[in-house]
Amino acid sequence: MKLTQLILGTAICALTAPAVAAQAPSEDETILHAWSWSLDTIAANMKDIAEAGYTYVQTSPVQTCYVGEGGGMALFSEEGDSVRGKWYYYYQPTDWQIGNYMLGSREDFRNMCDSARFYGVKVIVDVLPNHTAIDHTAVLPGLDNAVGGHENLYHANGFTPITNYNDRMQCTTGEMGGLPDVNTENPDFQYYYLQYVNDLINLGARGFRYDTAKHIGVHSDPLDPKATRNNFWDVATGREGVKGLTVLMPDSLYIYGEVLQDKNVPEKEYGEYMDMTASAYGHSLRDALRAHKVNESLLTDWNHSLTPDRLVTWVESHDTYCNAHESADMTDEQMRMGWVFLTARQHGRPLFYSRPAGSTRQNYWGNNRIGARGNDEFKHPEVVAANKFRKAMDGQAEKIFTSKDGAVVEICRGNEGAALINLSEQKQKVKIATSLPDGEYTDSVYGTAFKVKNGEMQATVDPMTSYIIYATR
Repeated sequence: MKLTQLILGTAICALTAPAVAAQAPSEDETILHAWSWSLDTIAANMKDIAEAGYTYVQTSPVQTCYVGEGGGMALFSEEGDSVRGKWYYYYQPTDWQIGNYMLGSREDFRNMCDSARFYGVKVIVDVLPNHTAIDHTAVLPGLDNAVGGHENLYHANGFTPITNYNDRMQCTTGEMGGLPDVNTENPDFQYYYLQYVNDLINLGARGFRYDTAKHIGVHSDPLDPKATRNNFWDVATGREGVKGLTVLMPDSLYIYGEVLQDKNVPEKEYGEYMDMTASAYGHSLRDALRAHKVNESLLTDWNHSLTPDRLVTWVESHDTYCNAHESADMTDEQMRMGWVFLTARQHGRPLFYSRPAGSTRQNYWGNNRIGARGNDEFKHPEVVAANKFRKAMDGQAEKIFTSKDGAVVEICRGNEGAALINLSEQKQKVKIATSLPDGEYTDSVYGTAFKVKNGEMQATVDPMTSYIIYATR
């Protein structure tokens, strides 16, 4: 598509799109990260996604990207593999237009959004304005021309590798992992990027995950020599326009940033613009799952300067699974238990990372194909039950109880329902405090019997298994 066509299309839609009221705050939502699924694959599985109870489906990056290893479609190839490729090439933009060889075309994106709308699922797109491909000579002429020449695309420090991630000047203007840093403060770039965002919105996107968000400066950060204001986030979130263009439907978008926690990160300032990832809490949760027991800090401390209603929570992310394989050795059962724990809780917005199809703890890449659907865990009965429980319990305050050794945890929501998780590797005969009224119950996943008397729940529960109980069912 020509740039002039895109501008015209955006202008027409901006004039004719009906006004949409701002989204009311909600804590009953969940996100499926359909990691490396093609747009066609997401569309073909939208019915399952909706029936599994997810509110949002998050795509991988859909902008034009670097074509690596001859355009091979392996998730991660090793020397000698018959099919080459790496998943992370779609994190190396060469232009900001919809469509790439890995996930699908602009028309595929439109069709996927149409399917999402039909099934009542909202689409989040992973976007990454911070950098271009490592091979910056692969950047397409249209992008260079739009920003006034290739040299204007990058920060003055954009090719200087970051050596200290706690130095905010380096972190927000320097080259990260070989990826040259875009001059996100250049109004010409902001205008060009905003056309891409508005095109996504016009086609049906209703949210964005900002990759490497902490590498784009906020007002308190030092200025790159080429910049006069650190105003990218004001433009990206609709607080201000650029060259007469503003983001469409800003009050109807869900935006969160990958602001990985570290020293000197101005979390509260980022929080003025977007929700954020609870990376430290995810680490603590994985520690508990490995230990097969929870501790009090996991129940009371979200390890973040923002309130928990502003956090995207996860057991693992694609980075913890793929990069250093920090979480990839953990079993699917552990992921499920962590998911039920997060999703049953009152606060946060849980994100479920879809692991590759066929993956095992010995073969992390499984069937090793970009575009394929992940494994069936996203619709496992325990996962689905937790998603539906979260919706049913919206507005009910949480109260958490644990067994004396921390191996069994119960999340009660008011006196309307409870999720009980046996983190241990042994069958447990439990007696645990509860907020549920006295009576006999049957959980909605396995039909296991529970009895409540005098504020105490009793049952025999299987190892590494979760149960969902409703007081009125």
